[in-house]
Amino acid sequence: MRAKRRLQGRSSGTISAVLLSAWGTLLVGLMVFPLMSPGVPALRDMMVLDHPALSPGALGWGDLPARGAPQDGVLALIGTVLPASWVMRAGVVAAAVGGAWGSYLLARHLGAGPWGCAVALALGVANPAVIERLLQGQWSLVVAGWLLPLIAWAGLSQHPRAQWLAMWGASISPTGGVLALVTALGTARERRWATGLIGVALCAPWWVPGLLAGVDTTSSTRAVAAFAPRAEAFAGTPGTLLSLGGIWNSAAVPGAREAGVALAGVALFFLLATGWRRCPRGLLILGGAGLSLALAAWALPSVMGMAIGQIPGGGLLRDAHKFVFLAIPGYISLAATLRPGPGCGALALCGVQLIDAPLALTALRPLPPEALPIPPAALHAVQEQTAGREVLVVGENSGSLVSVNGTPLVNPWWKAVAAVEPGNLSVDGVEVDPPSPRWVAATEAWQAGDLPELENLGVGLVVDGGTGDVLVETSAPEPPRARGLGLLGLWFAVVPLALLLSRWLSDHRQPPLATAPRSAPRPPARKKP
Repeated sequence: MRAKRRLQGRSSGTISAVLLSAWGTLLVGLMVFPLMSPGVPALRDMMVLDHPALSPGALGWGDLPARGAPQDGVLALIGTVLPASWVMRAGVVAAAVGGAWGSYLLARHLGAGPWGCAVALALGVANPAVIERLLQGQWSLVVAGWLLPLIAWAGLSQHPRAQWLAMWGASISPTGGVLALVTALGTARERRWATGLIGVALCAPWWVPGLLAGVDTTSSTRAVAAFAPRAEAFAGTPGTLLSLGGIWNSAAVPGAREAGVALAGVALFFLLATGWRRCPRGLLILGGAGLSLALAAWALPSVMGMAIGQIPGGGLLRDAHKFVFLAIPGYISLAATLRPGPGCGALALCGVQLIDAPLALTALRPLPPEALPIPPAALHAVQEQTAGREVLVVGENSGSLVSVNGTPLVNPWWKAVAAVEPGNLSVDGVEVDPPSPRWVAATEAWQAGDLPELENLGVGLVVDGGTGDVLVETSAPEPPRARGLGLLGLWFAVVPLALLLSRWLSDHRQPPLATAPRSAPRPPARKKP
């Protein structure tokens, strides 16, 4: 009888494992499959060329804040030997798989059953924040969001080396590095100091230029208000944030979110909240902090704008909706407390939120190279001619953004060559980033025909943005890149070195000295008669 029960238990466990694996695979495929087509991954903030320029801007030392470090430098360095766009795709797939695995491990660590694990997979891989940020083109932020559950599990289960590896992947973007560091410190059970130092070092490619280069931060009250979380239909801003939605750009939101689907997310939150007493306190604090920061940007933009305006690199905080990612590990831990009945209901609510995600995510399909407004041959020809020198792009396609089929994209010129970028940005008619002073000066010098001034400003070539024709060359030399390459090298090296040092210390740690057992007390000597 006992053997029969054991066999039934094993069979049930095997079926659950197979179903959970299939569910996780389905969710990962839903998120990443549209990216797998050939072409140029290009959508709003995403513009990944096969061979981008290893420029000072890509390394974080350009005229603009280092919001693309280290990801742009990593892709540019990889692009010297491999097509960077396909390496980026591989990284996104690996992060999605890591997100599914980390969500499962975290849920199982906290005692979840099959239904709780299924809900955890949906929350960790395909939540509204992930979908909206993918549609905004912020793939590197999504990579970080996927890896946060793995970071949390590794900390709670005392696997610091796994935690460092996950932090390494998450730190590909500045915000991702901050999210990874905060999550790691909030969950680490051992080697917390080492974890903190590693996290700070991984963020060095963007905070060091921010401190030393003197780039102005753009974190005014207007910018905070422009990027504030946005309410979705029937849920209000607080309810939308609890559902993990609410990105500032309504164009990057699946249509069903505007038909009341956010209410399913609100109901899901309150269902999850019933298990808050059994959730690790650190994850509750992290989730509460992330949601509170996003809510503050909506409710108190002037206060938040003044506060973060005093912080170097404070521009990272202006789009505060990103910090709802900190709530994902907490939501997963709450899902782990669900029993089969509530777990079934929670899974249904997750499914409602995904109702039109497959259709919306088709926007991620890469563009054919010929669909870009700049001919690929022109980009390649200018890349060859610049030899690393900085370029001023004038005329058509010289702005921060270009448009393809009515959708704004990052201008490919800023990825293809070392360029003097304008850097200006407007959101709903509100200017949140003014033009770069050097770009303004270079444009004025070009319009005045002042070639010596262009050379003094470091401009080596002036290029027609529409045709790729080189209009003027100067004797300006190639800009220095040593500092940026050094920090990029630090980013590549810090985790491998930490792993080697940790392993060496473990191998050479002396075992505690064995103490000899105490001998039994001697019997008292007998008196001689």
